[in-house]
Amino acid sequence: MTKTNLDFTQLAADIKLLGQEIGFQQIGITDIDLSQYEQNFLAWLNKNFHGDMHYMSAHGTKRYKPQELVPGTVRVISARMDYLPIDTDIPKVLQNPRLGYISRYALGRDYHKLMRKRLALLAKKINERVNDFEYRAFSDSAPVLEKPLAEKAGLGWIGKHTNLLNRQAGSWFFLGELFTNLPLPLDTPVKNHCGTCQACISICPTQAIIGPYQLDARRCISYLTIELRGPIPVELRPLIGNRIYGCDDCQLVCPWNRFAKPTQETDFQPRHGLASQELVALFNWTEEEFLYKTEGSAIRRIGYECWLRNIAVGLGNAPFDTFLLEALQKKLHYPSELVKEHIEWAIQQQITKSTVPL
Repeated sequence: MTKTNLDFTQLAADIKLLGQEIGFQQIGITDIDLSQYEQNFLAWLNKNFHGDMHYMSAHGTKRYKPQELVPGTVRVISARMDYLPIDTDIPKVLQNPRLGYISRYALGRDYHKLMRKRLALLAKKINERVNDFEYRAFSDSAPVLEKPLAEKAGLGWIGKHTNLLNRQAGSWFFLGELFTNLPLPLDTPVKNHCGTCQACISICPTQAIIGPYQLDARRCISYLTIELRGPIPVELRPLIGNRIYGCDDCQLVCPWNRFAKPTQETDFQPRHGLASQELVALFNWTEEEFLYKTEGSAIRRIGYECWLRNIAVGLGNAPFDTFLLEALQKKLHYPSELVKEHIEWAIQQQITKSTVPL
């Protein structure tokens, strides 16, 4: 069927049903006007809150003008998919400084591929109903303001921690989009329900949330352990604790996450015991083991060097233990100045703790 004789209201309803059938928890539809978000985004860049994430300032105006990224786009179909693994006992890991905490989104397979594959499947099903359907699929893979688009599409509201929140699902979900030429009816945005709550701001270990809806990524543990490729600032290292890949603290304290539901996606379940692995065991992985055990995982993108850097910080923050100290000393020969710097810092932390009287 062509666009000229199509019932777009019915098509929009069909798309939402199709989305749920293939594994998305919710589908919303919005236009491409992001002018209300443009100034906040540019102000964030001007304050250099993006740090070394230079890709955030690249691509000109395409990030907040979807029609420039994909000419012909008139609507964005926004989708969300739950990812919280079943029973990973988050408090137990965070409260045990000898274990390495990995952000729950990264415990299973890389979501980028799975989300784009599902979006392509949704597009295929739409294409079976519309002959001249044009689209491009994205999931954290292009200059796209995903959270503003999702907010406009009615999937939730952007909370004070700058994550998207949903009254029925909290924030433990991925986002993805189909940019399309179909003039579908728009969904209505929902109201902001953060109220006077400041839990996410108060809990942030590094005070990266400098105010409601304001994130200085340069202080964020997710940025420091994933995006940053150089040395982690010395003053922030003790605040990182045992978080070796990302941080979920602001989500853990959010009252709306009591409504979050565990994912049914097997690909998002933890692999290789990463939900609660000993820091020393992870630190002792060879590069070959790292590449093998992070195959198909989002973790692999940081590389082995940053993996060792992050774990060294975690070991330095752990209570004194000769076993940890010996593991650090054995890795001092690793041929990387970045790794060596963080190991030396960690050794000094361990030695200092060993001399502190009880």
